[in-house]
Amino acid sequence: MPNTAGFNATEVAGSMGLILAAVLEAVVLLGNGALLVVVLRTPGLRDALYLMHLCIVDLLAAASIMPLGLLAAPPPGLGHVRLGPVLCGASRFLSAALLPACTLGVAALALARCRLIVHPLRPGARPPPSLVLTAVWAAAALLGALSLLGPPPAPPPAPARCSVLAGGLGPFRPLWALLAFALPALLLLAAYGSIFLVARRAALRPPLPARGARLRSDSLDSRLSILPALRPRLPGGKAALAPALAVGQFAACWLPYCCACLAPAAQAAKAEAAVTWVAYSAFAAHPFLYGLLQRPVRRALGRLARRTLPRPPRACALRSWPPRALLQHLQGPPEGPALGPSEAPSQDPGLAGGEILSMPKAT
Repeated sequence: MPNTAGFNATEVAGSMGLILAAVLEAVVLLGNGALLVVVLRTPGLRDALYLMHLCIVDLLAAASIMPLGLLAAPPPGLGHVRLGPVLCGASRFLSAALLPACTLGVAALALARCRLIVHPLRPGARPPPSLVLTAVWAAAALLGALSLLGPPPAPPPAPARCSVLAGGLGPFRPLWALLAFALPALLLLAAYGSIFLVARRAALRPPLPARGARLRSDSLDSRLSILPALRPRLPGGKAALAPALAVGQFAACWLPYCCACLAPAAQAAKAEAAVTWVAYSAFAAHPFLYGLLQRPVRRALGRLARRTLPRPPRACALRSWPPRALLQHLQGPPEGPALGPSEAPSQDPGLAGGEILSMPKAT
């Protein structure tokens, strides 16, 4: 009985993990696909290329490494299919290349927004997005090539470790973790820290007096009216929300994976499934964090939704008619113009008795 209960608990945990992983896969596909359509239909976005790159990387990950994780990840229950040497090597390379492409793409997007906010009038200081993204993919390809230097997959009796954590990179795992996670984290902190400092400085700056404004008197009531509140709010608190969410999401999703890469392979293999799918949840958070939190993206999404969704039929509004207006509306317009009493032609009083004028007869 205890063995049966333990076996059933393991099966239930594996089934729940499989369902959650499938739901996460669907959210990644739908969210990034919708954001990509909105970005393509909105030509006015300044960081459109970086957003498109992030969506494409997330969709590539959802189409390659996430299904392989569903099929061949180790227990608890995310699949038990054994991959061959070719598929195992491809899984290692894709994992080692797409994960740095995602983290470096997030850092590039943060730096682009930082330059737009901190130096809005210096277009020469911003490198072209194509050059930045080319450098990102070159670094991701080099980091993916490190996975080819790892040990080959184990023979069939042993479980095939096809991930980056469990033997995929061999001795290069610490170097890969530092370049794939530590460097983007530092760039992210620097970018959003600069954005927060600019927003806080702008919030602390006193407003300029308007033209023709009346000078404030030097009375006691005037002095009391300009005193600060008893509970002052943190300047720039609203502007700190987006940087805090971005940095917090990056740390929550990628820090466990980075720590597992720095740990020994035997200990990293125990937490491989949980840590890997926590990292994959970043692909589902990107459309909401970098898409819906941006006002231009929300406006474009609203316009696209209004064009796509069918409009409900308009209900006829009831109109109240006064009795006289209703009678005139039923009778229709008059045949001739109505004349007032002042405009009516004058009549000879001799005709009032009903006499008829006649022409004199010829004699």
